[in-house]
Amino acid sequence: MKKILLFFCTALGSLTLVNAQNRQPGGNTNGPATSISSITQNLKKFDGYFNFYYDDKTGKIYLEIDKFNTEFLYFSSLVDGVGNGGAERGQASSVIVKFEKVGPKVLLVQPVTNYRAVNGNPDEVKAVEHNFAKSVLFGFSPAAIEGDKVLIDFTPFVVRDVMHVGDGLGSGSGNPGTAQAAGNRGGGGAGGGYRLDDTRSVVYMDNTKNFPKNSEFEAMLTFAGSGGGGRRGGGVAPDPTSVTLNEHQAFIELPEPGYKMRKFDPRSGFFNFQYMDFAAPMSEPITKKFIERHRLIKKDPSASVSEPVEPIVYYIDRGAQPIIKKALIEGGSWWNQAFEAAGYKNAFIVKELPEGADPMDIRYNVVNWVTRSGTPNRAFSYGSSYIDPRTGEIIKGVVTLGSDRHREDYLIAEGLLQPYEDGKPVSKKMEEMALARIRQLSAHEIGHTLGLTHNFAASPKDRASVMDYPFPRFDMKADGTIDISNAYAKGIGSWDKRAIIWGYSDFPKNVDENNALDKIMKQTLADGYKYIPDIGGYVHPMSNQWDDGVNPIDQLNKLMSIRRKVLDNFSEKAIRENAPMSTIEEVLVPMYLLHRYQLEAVAKSIGGLYFTHALKNDGQEPTKMVDPAEQWRAFDAMMATITPDALALPEGLIQKIPPRPTGYPGSVETFGGHTGPTFDPIAAAETAAETTIDYMLNSERAARLIEYNARDSKQPGLLPVLDKMLDKTWKAPLLPGYKGELQILVNNLMLKHLLSLAADTHTGENVRGEALLKVHDLEEWMKGKATSAEAKQKASLLLGLSEIEEFEKSPDKFQPQPALEMPPGAPIGMPDKAFEVLRQY
Repeated sequence: MKKILLFFCTALGSLTLVNAQNRQPGGNTNGPATSISSITQNLKKFDGYFNFYYDDKTGKIYLEIDKFNTEFLYFSSLVDGVGNGGAERGQASSVIVKFEKVGPKVLLVQPVTNYRAVNGNPDEVKAVEHNFAKSVLFGFSPAAIEGDKVLIDFTPFVVRDVMHVGDGLGSGSGNPGTAQAAGNRGGGGAGGGYRLDDTRSVVYMDNTKNFPKNSEFEAMLTFAGSGGGGRRGGGVAPDPTSVTLNEHQAFIELPEPGYKMRKFDPRSGFFNFQYMDFAAPMSEPITKKFIERHRLIKKDPSASVSEPVEPIVYYIDRGAQPIIKKALIEGGSWWNQAFEAAGYKNAFIVKELPEGADPMDIRYNVVNWVTRSGTPNRAFSYGSSYIDPRTGEIIKGVVTLGSDRHREDYLIAEGLLQPYEDGKPVSKKMEEMALARIRQLSAHEIGHTLGLTHNFAASPKDRASVMDYPFPRFDMKADGTIDISNAYAKGIGSWDKRAIIWGYSDFPKNVDENNALDKIMKQTLADGYKYIPDIGGYVHPMSNQWDDGVNPIDQLNKLMSIRRKVLDNFSEKAIRENAPMSTIEEVLVPMYLLHRYQLEAVAKSIGGLYFTHALKNDGQEPTKMVDPAEQWRAFDAMMATITPDALALPEGLIQKIPPRPTGYPGSVETFGGHTGPTFDPIAAAETAAETTIDYMLNSERAARLIEYNARDSKQPGLLPVLDKMLDKTWKAPLLPGYKGELQILVNNLMLKHLLSLAADTHTGENVRGEALLKVHDLEEWMKGKATSAEAKQKASLLLGLSEIEEFEKSPDKFQPQPALEMPPGAPIGMPDKAFEVLRQY
């Protein structure tokens, strides 16, 4: 699951409502009325932040604007999701807007907030305003003007696809996209096949409400289409030609003054909020950086422990199953431990959403439990923070959890425990492990909405953060059984406490905040905490997703030992009573690939680099190469995962997996194959071995191996790594039978990756040159070996030589046949490309 930013579109397009007068009751065509009451006298009035009126005869809604040139928050969100991996319930965005009256028009304008002249004189402020474009989001013609008040027909604004759901229906993309040039009323766009049908779309008055500080509007929208053009159409509605869902919009008063912005520190673990200040003196950075956080103030800042003026409260979706809801509340409540460490009492509260409360209401921080169709075990989750674009203050936290996140953990537990024995009750241990994961997941995603990023360097320090991605911890007992009682951590992590202390401590007035924060950070570093987010590159050996243990290499060796024991004893005890025998494969997949995440962690030691987000003079070591001996130890551990002994499945197990019966088709959760409907154990090995070799021959890793060896001759270097890989693959004696076929499979994968490295025009020429040298050496060895090899090995050598010959014809265009894809799994029930963190501006 990777971090992404979801921005509300700043170019929605201006839709001018021509002849709006003709839509008024009575059909006045002589311009706007001079009295608001003349139009609204028979309409239902809703008093609040912006007064509005509803005509139940026509279904129109009229907005009374009495605040021009006053900024407020414009919030839009999805009340209903598409349901099969498309747009999700709870997705939303927020921007600053204001109404302006320009000539005969009323415009909804989004001003610039990323560029400022803080403390500048009026001319400097004006210069910034005129040098950066603003956005007019919508245009209206007044229906009535009365003094400083203007009445507008607000219906077209409310009844539109503001979240652009229609753009993804019928296509491969279900996420809200950008507006189409034709305006906002369509919804078909590039989606191909679906359009917003005005005749079946209305203002949804049940959730159109008014309050003193917020005006809420909702529309029920129907998208009409063929229903058969793409994967987003069929299966998301009873009639796939008519997809109906609700979208919500709100105008909200900006937070009251008093929020104090806190400086950003790249070591803190917080998201940063920033803007450019063109009035800043040249002695200071022009870009100002602060952290995103909720407003939290002690009643008594001078007290070491104090209740807050107002606690942070999160509400759990009422639609979650009771057992799940309880776990979500328990896990989310862990954060109170961190706020207690920061000197607060009862500052963080998690409870069930009150009956009748609207989770779309800006006043509620919510955890949504979202159901989906499609492939359940790939349920993903994310945490979003909707902030005040002026300050970075978090106004609303929204967590979206896929309703089947626990099922993948349950599946892993089934494979480890083999619990289904005839005549014996089913163990509750699988359920306990799955619920432990839900608690951790609740805490993790809520952590994002508190302003915290991932910390993937936390697991080596006794699972120090819920902001890490945890792999279940289990041990093998002396009798060979697996203990999963400590699968997931219980309670908030020690790093999380340090992060909240830094980000949320409220200091007395006589304390210099910056000095106090620096002291907190100094203590955090002195206590040995490391903070490394997921910055990519397969570099830092201790910063990994879904790993466990103090040393990644030792943990891989441990996992491979447990995996071998599990596979050797794998049987129909892994599936429920009366389940088809072929469904053994579903439970087998996560067991056969039990080491998949740890592989990535270990690979980072090869050509890896320890680093920190050090600041000048903070005492941290900025970078450090990995010890050569540790790199070769990592090499041996990786190569051990692609030996025939590691890849082979027991013959008795293979014989127990028949072709799929009617009603139980294969899916992305099962292995692909080359043998038709039968289970293909060699193809299963292909997906596992491909992953190991791909990690080891990553082009960036290869470049670092060359660079580090050039700077320090003790470092391994690329050529020695390639030589040892070839010695353990192509040049190793070929075994007979099944294990020999596994060797041939690995050899072919090794050659394809070596050729790809030599052909990669995006990598350094030094990498391509050394890879090409090894290709040439291997070709010469193959030619010599082929003259005396027995038939099976000779066939493999001839295929390898033909691949090299094809490569030599045009290296820059060489594209080897791709290996079979590994069934999804990372990160334990969430696809790699799903959103993890959304930050709304």
